[in-house]
Amino acid sequence: MAGALARIAFAILVFVTLAAAIMSREGKWMMGFDQPFYLSIAYDLDRHHVFSNGILDTVDSTVQAPPPGMFFSPLYPLMIAAAMKVDDRFAESVRCFIETDDDRGDPNTCKVDARPMHVLHALFLTLAVLSIGWAAGTILSWPGAFYAAGTIATVGIVAEAELFSFVMTESVWLGLYSLLMLVFVLALKSWRIRDFAAAGGILGILCLTRPSYLAIVPILLGVIPAYAWCCRGRQARTVRNVAAVALAFAIVVTPWLVRNAVSVGKLRFTEEYGSAALIERFAYNDMTAREFALAFPYCVPVVGPAAVKGLFGKYSMARFQWNHEGSFFYAGRAHRVELWATHGSLDRIIGGLVRDEMRQNWWRHLVTSIPLAWCGIWVSGLFSLILAPLFAWACFVAARERNMLFFAYALPALLLIGLHGVIGNHYSRYNLGLIGPFALGAALVMLRATASRRSDEMPAPARVRATAAERRASRVS
Repeated sequence: MAGALARIAFAILVFVTLAAAIMSREGKWMMGFDQPFYLSIAYDLDRHHVFSNGILDTVDSTVQAPPPGMFFSPLYPLMIAAAMKVDDRFAESVRCFIETDDDRGDPNTCKVDARPMHVLHALFLTLAVLSIGWAAGTILSWPGAFYAAGTIATVGIVAEAELFSFVMTESVWLGLYSLLMLVFVLALKSWRIRDFAAAGGILGILCLTRPSYLAIVPILLGVIPAYAWCCRGRQARTVRNVAAVALAFAIVVTPWLVRNAVSVGKLRFTEEYGSAALIERFAYNDMTAREFALAFPYCVPVVGPAAVKGLFGKYSMARFQWNHEGSFFYAGRAHRVELWATHGSLDRIIGGLVRDEMRQNWWRHLVTSIPLAWCGIWVSGLFSLILAPLFAWACFVAARERNMLFFAYALPALLLIGLHGVIGNHYSRYNLGLIGPFALGAALVMLRATASRRSDEMPAPARVRATAAERRASRVS
């Protein structure tokens, strides 16, 4: 009972801390960054009851109903639309910004009010912290692992509070991703079909928040037989458990697919989303050898940017800055907009574009993916600068102890770093899922160091008993 009360108190403390960190940030101009994508879809849902492509379609939805769309996953815009129904001030703020966009009025008269979404973000981020802590307790089987990993994860999330104060999907998908990996680890440990089915259902909900997470579906399905092969006695019912994940995932996403087939006329999860991302990624293939070399020190948090600018000039890495007019980001987006205006669809031409790009620049695409992946590692700035080395050491410890749950937990986030380097860009906000593995690794190293120090201070018989207990805990994990 005391333990449950302590965890409830910890959860409340985490929520208050995260909510305060987010709400302490200055109110964000609601037409900045990626916010208009989601806000415009929510506006169309609220006014026309149509899930559209928002600002990406050619219809002025302040005047007439837009056509149905499927560029973005539905969950986050639906959350915004629901928040508009609950909070009139937030709804008025969204309507004002959308209806004054594109010179239709004066957006300076609009009041910024995103409080209901900030509360929602804090709730999902609290879910992320608790999931990371629970996963650490499950994987490490050490007293204090829950609180150690949860506290470390909270620090990492607070470091990204500026990002989470925008009305964008990061808070929601981080909470769902962390919950998914917790349930997946519990399923591997219990080997129960209901746990695998739960993981598949959460995976489907995660993909309905951000379609890029479709990429981890085959990863998780592949981890199950790999774990069965590595861990003796787990070979039975492998096919059944894989099928449970796949079936539960399919049940969750099928209504969205059917809706797309009926409303949009395309039996797909999304349209144009992957094509747009890949076209924007091609701009990075123009990277020079100098930019390639400087990317490695430049992307190191805290010290890197200042050192590179001081030694090589203020604008030596300007093309890596998304808000610089001549950046790779600007060039890629401009090319994407031009192609869209010319052809009316990116999906129709993406096959030819990829063939042409790979025929001419396949080696440049592979090589430039390396610094992009490197830059994407550094989530939460100083947090990752400290924790990445601890995570590397924790991998060594886990390998020595054959703790396969540790690697099953970390693998999807690690593979996504490479995927984002190949088909995305170098911004670390796409790799926030690393906060969980980093917190887990740091907790493992810290708890090991604390246990070793205590063991050295014990009398000899007590030291023997502690070592035996550690061996039992290792076998359980």
